[in-house]
Amino acid sequence: MDLLSSELTGAALIGALAVLALIDSTSFGTLLIPVWLLMSPGRVRVGRMLVYLGSIAGFYALVGLAILLGAGAVSDTLGTLSSNRPFLIAQLVLGVGLVAWSFKLDPIGGKKPAEPAAGTDVPGRPGRLSRWRERVLGSESGSGGALATLAVGAGLVEVASMLPYLAALGLIGTQGPGWPMSGVWVLGYCLVMIVPALVLMAARLVAARLVERPLGRLDRWLTKNAASTTAWVVGIVGFLVARDAISRLWS
Repeated sequence: MDLLSSELTGAALIGALAVLALIDSTSFGTLLIPVWLLMSPGRVRVGRMLVYLGSIAGFYALVGLAILLGAGAVSDTLGTLSSNRPFLIAQLVLGVGLVAWSFKLDPIGGKKPAEPAAGTDVPGRPGRLSRWRERVLGSESGSGGALATLAVGAGLVEVASMLPYLAALGLIGTQGPGWPMSGVWVLGYCLVMIVPALVLMAARLVAARLVERPLGRLDRWLTKNAASTTAWVVGIVGFLVARDAISRLWS
């Protein structure tokens, strides 16, 4: 990637990382689910929202630290495999498969969505998901563990499409300050990822009536476009993986 091949220092490096973190902040787990949780009726349970946001930020931080700590070993292994023709063919198949999967996630032609399954939300009638949300956020007996599990689950779903985060880790690993400060930078990056959700939570607390309608519109827009965004990310990853394999096979 051009971003990784150019030398960034000081404010330029921090600015690039901030932009990547803000892009990551608009993902399914860091914005769509928090907005959905904030739309729960009644007062906002700040502690439980912080459990969710802290859990997903912590998950990303652990994954990032693991990747940075293993970067040297991974780089050596990939260097050896990159000259192996069967591996490159498998990489090409993987890339083409991801591109094909992206079209399945968001079919061309705007296929009409299927009818909601039993127990899911439909207009005018609270479904199983809404009842679960109200139970964990709106009652005294709600479970923080359920929210933490939801956060980790969302993070696991997104692991395959973490392009901005992987780019940021590449910048930190190659142009960052080195250990232990690189670890602090990863933690700071993950904190910036949840800042928009924290801002929305604060707005919901201090100006509930003013932000209720905008939050509702944002919730509907994110839900409507989530499949399309995910499809684009998966498709781009597949294209890059396939292009790299082709260039090595025919070089």
